[in-house]
Amino acid sequence: MTGMHAAPPALVHLDSPFINFRDFKFSDASAHGYRWIDLKRFRLAAAAPEDRALLAALIAHPQFRDTYDGSGALDRPRHGQWRLDRITPDAYRPVSAATASALIRAWTVQHGPVPQALVQRIQQQVHTPIATATSTYVLAPLPEDARHEYGPIHIDFHELILIDRPAKTLTLVVAADD
Repeated sequence: MTGMHAAPPALVHLDSPFINFRDFKFSDASAHGYRWIDLKRFRLAAAAPEDRALLAALIAHPQFRDTYDGSGALDRPRHGQWRLDRITPDAYRPVSAATASALIRAWTVQHGPVPQALVQRIQQQVHTPIATATSTYVLAPLPEDARHEYGPIHIDFHELILIDRPAKTLTLVVAADD
């Protein structure tokens, strides 16, 4: 048969930058609070589907199966502290860029001032993509029974999805602690 080609995937994983607060010099050695920001960046297909279908494609992507406990993305039915089967596109709600940035800023300074080098890195890798995103989503609170057995390892767990159609990228941002 000729002309039979599989459709390109909606998302192709590009890279996964990681910002570890412990890599920066805080005035108080414990002020980093064992916090970090994990980003997973994806390239959108040339004819990217609407946002809801992109959210579904992200949830189905192998890179989404990351418990953020240091073991990386593995083939298991978990995402962060949640059971994968409990996360659907409906679990995400649209938010403004200002709301998304305010969430990250408040979480970043919750234990006091942070080093300027860390502020600059977060600005470059998180706030700038938030500002250019055409759609921004936050993972809404899930019910307690959506947590898997190892789920409560993080005190704070914030998740954003940034879709930038002109740049043809989708970025999953997870800001949490150990």
